[in-house]
Amino acid sequence: MTAYLLAGHLLNLLAPAALIALLMVAFSRLVPGIYTPKKALAHTWWVQAAINFVVGSAVLVAGLVLLGRDGKMLTYVLLVLAMAASQWSQLGGWKR
Repeated sequence: MTAYLLAGHLLNLLAPAALIALLMVAFSRLVPGIYTPKKALAHTWWVQAAINFVVGSAVLVAGLVLLGRDGKMLTYVLLVLAMAASQWSQLGGWKR
């Protein structure tokens, strides 16, 4: 496998984590009452998205290693749940 193909495979593996990370941060700021800057642990949107991306990437790689192939629905369900828990904890959801 060439470096070009490897880069393409890695980008396609991590693309769902990147998209969901950005959408989760954007939607959490649009819904009234969810985002309050005083209670959020990570104030900037890009820090929240980066943390969510790291969590999502770890879930996708773990799903690939444990299940033996990419694209299993269980991996995507765990991806969404893990990233939602990450966003909830970043916004201080346990304080409400």
